[in-house]
Amino acid sequence: MTCDHLKVLELAKAGHWEESHAMVQKHGDELSCQIHGYLHRVEGDLSNARYWYSRGNSKLPSNTLEQELERLYARISEA
Repeated sequence: MTCDHLKVLELAKAGHWEESHAMVQKHGDELSCQIHGYLHRVEGDLSNARYWYSRGNSKLPSNTLEQELERLYARISEA
């Protein structure tokens, strides 16, 4: 089963954090882990965000949440 990354981001963008988190936490691919980290940034849990970004072979970004959301959308379109 693969993660519907676009749906997860759309739910998050619409303010449905719990639902998007429930979907993404079932997956361990690189992009899912980065999205998972983003969701924890949104909730303000930077320690957990750092953990998930590292699982996704990335560092906790210093960009804004809006910039990070756009970066994640771009990653999806590259796939």
